[in-house]
Amino acid sequence: MEPSGVYFTDMRSTPSLNLLKKLEKLVKAAGIDEIDFNRKMTAIKIHFGEPGNLAYLRPNFAAVIVKMVKTRGGKPFLTDCNTLYHGERANAPDHIEAAYVNGYNPLSTGCHVIIGDGVKGTDYREIELNLDYTRRAMIGTSIADADIIISMNHFKGHEQTGFGGALKNLGMGCASVGGKLFLHSGNPPVIYEKNCTGCNICVINCAHDAVHLGDDKKAHIDNDKCTGCGQCVAVCQYDAARVVWGSEGDTLSKKIAEYTLAVIKGKPSLHISFIMDVSPDCDCWGHNDRPLIDDIGIAASTDPVALDRACADLVMAAPAARHLWDKETGDDLSGADKFRMAHGNTDWNSALVHAEKIKAGSLSYKLIRI
Repeated sequence: MEPSGVYFTDMRSTPSLNLLKKLEKLVKAAGIDEIDFNRKMTAIKIHFGEPGNLAYLRPNFAAVIVKMVKTRGGKPFLTDCNTLYHGERANAPDHIEAAYVNGYNPLSTGCHVIIGDGVKGTDYREIELNLDYTRRAMIGTSIADADIIISMNHFKGHEQTGFGGALKNLGMGCASVGGKLFLHSGNPPVIYEKNCTGCNICVINCAHDAVHLGDDKKAHIDNDKCTGCGQCVAVCQYDAARVVWGSEGDTLSKKIAEYTLAVIKGKPSLHISFIMDVSPDCDCWGHNDRPLIDDIGIAASTDPVALDRACADLVMAAPAARHLWDKETGDDLSGADKFRMAHGNTDWNSALVHAEKIKAGSLSYKLIRI
């Protein structure tokens, strides 16, 4: 089997070749012209960034990809799915507002923002997989209905999976709220009775007759009937239906790999990772800490597994940011695992190995410098 091509450009620029032009050149080399965009709905999956976090990707990069899709006859839209936690991106109105606050709007990018799993995170399509962990993946409807998938990934650390790249952006980011519940937890949700108002919205929206109001006018979950679909968490406006956070990092990573396959299965796809502002934690936080390394560059591939592996290797090989150097020896930590340094209990390779096993991509790659 031939190794997958991963195309890479560094951060150097000149008056005649700025980073936006380098991105366009990179994406052309990676094979965007091999995709038939004519009249095709093209989901550009991106993380808009939690307000307060400044490490998210600049909208200027998205505008380049939008223009490239449009000139090839495609119908692009920027998308992400709602969060499982109750932050500023937990429902579509707030999520779109957060995107606009961070500069993602039709004027700056050239296309609209569509939240993939609807107003409350309950709009999804079931993609049949029948894999080790996932029988059917719950993928946001707008993403599942798209003809083509382009992922724009901010490559950075992650507190549960070691790093977040293409697999994390696709597998976790395209899951509906219920899908995220499945990914994060093997346990059914619980009702925090102090917050429950007895509004009955969770009862009405439970498709499995698992939630009922008791004599105390509080919601109660019958765990024998609960499937863990997450609808009650998605529709509760009082933070009463809650997730039991418990999925171990290794299991979570493998589930993410399976959900990634569900997103790209049977569709043309292209994946672009920006190895810059490599913060130790996810962009879901409302802040970002100092980077683990200096900015490296941008990489692209039609294979998300090879892309993640190549980006990880580039980060490993690079010196750490100077504030992380060993103060006694002056060791710049070239070759060290920067993500294990940040989150010692994580194994970022487990998702990649499982993704290759289920044929979501290949760990074998050839780095082609542009």
